[in-house]
Parts: sequence; structure tokens; C-alpha cells
Amino acid sequence: MKLELEAAKGRLRDQLVSVPIATASDARVAGAALAVHWLEDVRLSKCPRVALYAAQSHEMPTRPLFDALRERGRILLFPRCDARGLFFAGVEAWEELEPGRYGIPAPPAHAPVTRLGPRDAVLVPGLAFDAAGHRLGRGAGWYDQGLPAGDAAPCLVGATYASRLLASVPHGSRDRDMDAIVTERGLQWVQGEA
Repeated sequence: MKLELEAAKGRLRDQLVSVPIATASDARVAGAALAVHWLEDVRLSKCPRVALYAAQSHEMPTRPLFDALRERGRILLFPRCDARGLFFAGVEAWEELEPGRYGIPAPPAHAPVTRLGPRDAVLVPGLAFDAAGHRLGRGAGWYDQGLPAGDAAPCLVGATYASRLLASVPHGSRDRDMDAIVTERGLQWVQGEA
């Protein structure tokens, strides 16, 4: 069963990465729309701390959201990966980010690590999501394993282009589900969430 699940995920990953998502211009517009949708949501706009990601070419841009949240005085965190796992650390300026694991911009190694909690929100990148909150990531499991769970879990918001919101995404019991999904077209809470 596990092998079948991983094979299905692998086939979908291969299919998705082979298709270009957006032009640079479309990506800028999508990133600005993502920021608007986040700020218009009553629950998310109140989160005191927000963990973002520095987008790669296949991911929804987050710089507009970073700038908008910084103007509103929110504490902004970014992931940093090392041999021990996934950690989040704060930055006050986008320019503080430096190349981390896989060359992905991350907080500097000296930035203090912060533990996320239930009042926080995490914008989670993904190759694809479905309306039930299932996520297809790159396959390393960083977000699935590195985020607090249960009562200590932060609000998880999946970010992707509307074209990557699929009818169904292969998922297993170890995959973390999202509380909401945001695309350039809007933000949708998963059933039962609000």
C-alpha cells in the first residue's frame, strides 16, 4: 500500500513539474492576489506570527504578503532545514534571507529558532492541493514532520496556483492536511474550518 501511494505521488509530481505554471508577470500578479486574500480573511489577518516561504520558480510568490504583514507589525518567520529537521526563525527584512539547504533562501544560521503554536499561521508551499486539504509536496516530508501537531498545531494554509488545485491528491496517514488553501483566485477553508 505504501509503495503504491509513493508511486502515485511520484507520477503526479513528474506530471506537474513538467508543465510550466506561470510567466514572471503572472507570478507577480498571483503573489499580489495571494496577499490580498490573506489580509481579507478575518482569522488569518489577526495571527501575530506568520511563517512564510521564499518561493521557488514553481511556487506562489510570497514577497507581497511579507511586505504587507511587515507593515502591519506581524512577526515573520521562514523555514530553515538542516540534518535535525525543519525549524522556523524570524527575519525583519527579506534581505536577511540567505541560501540554505537546496539553495532555498532561509533565515541566517544565527537567527533564533521559534516554536510555532496554535495562534500562528504557516503558509505551506505545494505542487498541488485538493479541496479536502491534502497536499502534494516535493517528497522530502519537511513540512509533514517538522510542524507541531494536535492542540499545539498552527493554522496551515496551503498556497498554490488555481491550476494546481486538483480534484484529488494522493495522501497517506503521515501527510499533514491543510486548514485552508489559497490561490490567486481566493482563499477557501477546508470543511469544518473557519
